[in-house]
Amino acid sequence: MRRTRSIPLPEIIEVEYYRRAASATVGRTVAEVHAPDDWFIKGGADAVALKQALGGATVVEVRRAGKLLMLDLVSAPHKATMPDRPDRAIDPVPGAHTGARSRLLPDVVLGVRFGMTGRLEVDGHAVIDRLVYGSVRDVPQWRRFGLEFSDGGALVVIDPRRLGGVELEPDEHGLGPDALALTPEQLAVALEGSHSPLKARLLDQRRVAGLGNLLVDEILWRAGLDPARESKSLSPAEHQRLAREISATLAELAERGGSHTGDLQVARIRGGSCPRDAELLDRRTIGGRTTYSCPYHQR
Repeated sequence: MRRTRSIPLPEIIEVEYYRRAASATVGRTVAEVHAPDDWFIKGGADAVALKQALGGATVVEVRRAGKLLMLDLVSAPHKATMPDRPDRAIDPVPGAHTGARSRLLPDVVLGVRFGMTGRLEVDGHAVIDRLVYGSVRDVPQWRRFGLEFSDGGALVVIDPRRLGGVELEPDEHGLGPDALALTPEQLAVALEGSHSPLKARLLDQRRVAGLGNLLVDEILWRAGLDPARESKSLSPAEHQRLAREISATLAELAERGGSHTGDLQVARIRGGSCPRDAELLDRRTIGGRTTYSCPYHQR
């Protein structure tokens, strides 16, 4: 099947691309903090607080939990890990893909969320050139946040619609298990007892972290499951099948180039037909999101 030419959204695959690119900042010291947009700063902080917390600090690890990107920083690079200290846990959310773990206990964690239009630029290179609801224009005001490093490089967040944000000490432990490492058992726990539609439950970041609209439609289409089904109605065999499809779909689409490269994507238009059965796709609103599914094979 031909691949779609659509443009990505920052779902878990894209944020994992961001994490890999941002890992180039590990070991580098922040010389300047640029935070010109107070709206973009979340959690009750302001530009002054960001500059005080991050200025002069060194990045020791870049992590990801779902669609949340995190930079761990220390004010002194020689500070040793104290794993028994209760006030600072550096363990990732269960299932999070983080790369190598740092041996340093962070003094501060910077969280970055990208919303629907947030892009990351590292040392002048855009990790993703364009997003579906974003723009290819380079408008200085869209550079909502940046870290300049003592070696001259920089990490910049570009967000035309200001739907993302940066936050000190984000609540990563409020997230569910990471979709890239989700087990059938974790999935069963996320769905059990819920009357919510299956798609809505999978979009709930407290239950499963990282899945967005495009990915959930693709995964459920591949798994043959109706997105409007009650979450609790899945059988153990369906839990296993859905968990396999989540893992396989994320791996395949990451190799293809993003969450927008699924086989269903080309048919996500009014009047579109199922690429598998040639049936007219249902177009509904489920979990507050426009949803495409096949009435023939998704049950």
